[in-house]
Amino acid sequence: MKRFKNILCIIEDTQASQSILQRAVKLATDNQAKLTVASVINNSKASFGILKNFLDMDVKTLLKKEKTKELEDLTQTVSNQSDIEIKVFFGTPFYEIIYHVLLNNYDLVIKIPENASWMHRLFGSNDMHLLRKCPCPVWFIKKNSPESFNHIMAAVDVNIDTETEEEPDTQEKLNHQILQIASSLAVSELAQLHVLHVWDAPETALMQGAFIKMPDSEVIKYAQEMQHLHDSKLQALLRDAAHTQIGDMLKFLKPNIHLLRGLPNKIIPQFAQKLQIDLIVMGTVARTGLAGVIMGNTAEDILNQIDCSVLAIKPPGFKTPISL
Repeated sequence: MKRFKNILCIIEDTQASQSILQRAVKLATDNQAKLTVASVINNSKASFGILKNFLDMDVKTLLKKEKTKELEDLTQTVSNQSDIEIKVFFGTPFYEIIYHVLLNNYDLVIKIPENASWMHRLFGSNDMHLLRKCPCPVWFIKKNSPESFNHIMAAVDVNIDTETEEEPDTQEKLNHQILQIASSLAVSELAQLHVLHVWDAPETALMQGAFIKMPDSEVIKYAQEMQHLHDSKLQALLRDAAHTQIGDMLKFLKPNIHLLRGLPNKIIPQFAQKLQIDLIVMGTVARTGLAGVIMGNTAEDILNQIDCSVLAIKPPGFKTPISL
């Protein structure tokens, strides 16, 4: 069972963060993990910028004391644990979070998504930087998230392109991480687990394009073969997972398996809404179809459309561009 041991919970709005802190405390208790609650004060804030030329150190000290007191009062409302560590950082939020993840070896970051309603998107720019660059999993919990999750979805991507050996191996390990974390949380939440893989056969469009006119029967046959191949790969992934520590959890959970055709950036948000998914566990760097896609394209497009909590995981061997 996947256990987080060193959790960092980022609080941006103390008035709206009680529910996220309750979940962080519960997760830390269940995992017997160390919990740090922190806020980042952005140096570019106007209130600080006007005063810093006059009372630079004094203003920082006052701001830090005020924010620390807010965090202490907040933690006391949800927990009597005196071992929760309180920290206040100064700087660019995403950079400071990643820097302290590297510095303190945090294995999970929990935060509420930025308020980006002006562009009708769930995630703001700092959150996108975290999704691209944070070396540990990042769990975005929306403000109105239920106290307990009823439906958790593991979005996996099986790679049918075997031209290289390294990338399929990385993808397989990422899929195992996704299944392990999603299964562990589903057991903890007593939630229904869904495993989703989205596949497509884009070549069918070329087979009946302007220059090539293949019979419908051949196009249908090809699409069926591709579906069978993806289904075989998905079943192989689940069989491999059954022979690991994930196996007992999957046997207990009896997950619903979904193989859907289409584009991931369309299907995943629609499917999540249809089944009222509370949490999606997914990778932030993955392949989709022939071309292969890196975070910043399809995956970010998915994250911008969904209206549920997301736990985003980096593939094994990922190296953040930010260093100590």
